[in-house]
Amino acid sequence: MNQPSWTEMFRVFGRIGVLSFGGPAAQIAVMHKELVEDRPWLSEESFLRGLSFCMLLPGPEAMQLATYTGWRMRGTAGGLLAGLLFVLPGAAVIAALVWLYAQYGTLPAVQSAFLGVKAAVVVIILQALRRLAGKALKHSLDWALAGFGFAALFLLNLPFPLVVLAAACIGLMRKDGSPGNAAHSPPARNGSTLRNILVWGALWLLPLIALSLSGAEFLADIGWFFSKLAVVTFGGAYAVLAYISQTVVSQFGWISAGQMIDALGLAETTPGPLILVTQFVAMLSGLLQGGFGMFLAAGAVALWATFMPCFLWIFAAAPYVERIASHPRLGMALKAVTATVAGVILNLSVWFLLHVAFAETGVFEAGILHVPAPVWNSMNSTAVLLVLLAPLAAWVVRGNMLLLLAAMAAAGLGIAEFPFAIS
Repeated sequence: MNQPSWTEMFRVFGRIGVLSFGGPAAQIAVMHKELVEDRPWLSEESFLRGLSFCMLLPGPEAMQLATYTGWRMRGTAGGLLAGLLFVLPGAAVIAALVWLYAQYGTLPAVQSAFLGVKAAVVVIILQALRRLAGKALKHSLDWALAGFGFAALFLLNLPFPLVVLAAACIGLMRKDGSPGNAAHSPPARNGSTLRNILVWGALWLLPLIALSLSGAEFLADIGWFFSKLAVVTFGGAYAVLAYISQTVVSQFGWISAGQMIDALGLAETTPGPLILVTQFVAMLSGLLQGGFGMFLAAGAVALWATFMPCFLWIFAAAPYVERIASHPRLGMALKAVTATVAGVILNLSVWFLLHVAFAETGVFEAGILHVPAPVWNSMNSTAVLLVLLAPLAAWVVRGNMLLLLAAMAAAGLGIAEFPFAIS
């Protein structure tokens, strides 16, 4: 692995942050292309081990993978740089969208452009799946694990932590394969691990305690609620969206159900992790409750409570990833999780495609089956046309992701003007 300069890291991780549309599947694909395919910063094995590790952690796995890869290259400072650059572009866009949303409501032109972006993301995800399958699925059991990951989530709606735990247990029982090499892993020391836990734990919790003691009840509620989410959000934001919606709408009454749906829709069309929906909810709630000052303060508290725990998990546990991978049985467990992740990403991809092409989706239930199903009369013909157009656009721009996103955004704006378009 080559150690990049700080300038190179800022440029590349900044690019990843700006291009990280479309949820974790697409974001992981962008990181793989930039860090493994386009430049020799990480080996395929190191990237996949890091991905499997981050899938085991609570919180947004793509942001944590960015932090982990930054840590692998330049230590704690590199992890901070990579993690912040992954989050901040999306956070800036979210802040602008909340302000515009509060002033003008939904923006049809922006939504049309982002519909084109979503169609491009479908292609990006499918390309990433093909590459991941070629690299991570070597044996019949790997393919079976990928199928298990997809079926368990898409067909059975099993809890994500249970799926990952089952895959790890299967991996522990495997006897074939060779473990990873930990030669390039920074050594883990118990003293430094404890220090990381204390420092990052204090940075996370002490400001929230100060808010509670100061009597800033609204900001404290935001901080503690989104901190709780940071601990229980296994499997990405989708796993807890229902809980977020129920709590902020019904329990706290910060925003309406319609505003929550709009928050999710706009968060899905911005770069960065989907869990930035917490920032949208907090900033809109703050604006409604206390004007521009509370708008800024609530957004800052939500970002702090949501992402500070991610740095804690990574900096405390990352030194042990390669050590775990070098242990024969634990390494096989991690490889099994990696194979299962291919099915998990496929599940996210199909979920994303359904929600791009259809305005409404339901659930088909039969016995143990619990399958997402489209409401056919809600099909968005504009979205379907854009999804069909996206592979051609990808071929024309020869895989240039920035050009693909720009071209499909322009196509979304153009096609939306035709009479057959359905909003």
